[in-house]
Amino acid sequence: MMSNSFVKKHAENEKRFFVLGDRIERRLRLRGNWLNIFDVTVPPGSRTPKHAHASPEVFRILEGRLTIWRLTDNGPEEIEAGAGDIVTIAPFMVHGYSNRGTVPAVFSAVVDREMAEFIEAEGTTEPPKSSPSAETIARMTAAANAYGITILAA
Repeated sequence: MMSNSFVKKHAENEKRFFVLGDRIERRLRLRGNWLNIFDVTVPPGSRTPKHAHASPEVFRILEGRLTIWRLTDNGPEEIEAGAGDIVTIAPFMVHGYSNRGTVPAVFSAVVDREMAEFIEAEGTTEPPKSSPSAETIARMTAAANAYGITILAA
């Protein structure tokens, strides 16, 4: 007998997107729920802009190293996270991440429905051929607002 906590991997759950240079692969979506799991591959030198949103997030580093910046009640905090580390982002917490290393960093992210919808609506299916242009960043910033995500610094 299979327990309710086991979710079998189905092709319908898996989709790949590219957002500002990061490869984001959906691993799980629980229908009728807010829970989504994505694996994010961050190339060397890539980063996400500082941003905030109403939902919490959980990052579990799978490979490489990721520098995560977040603004806590005690002030700014920078975390150097490596494989096996888990970092939580509270609702409305300003945060961002970067890969300062020379190899890709990979992490699993547990995100809500709005973040997943943003990734799927605004991400591309083909990898970018160059760094994001100012026009691309401006378009993504405007689109993020429609999903309750406030980008503070690009």
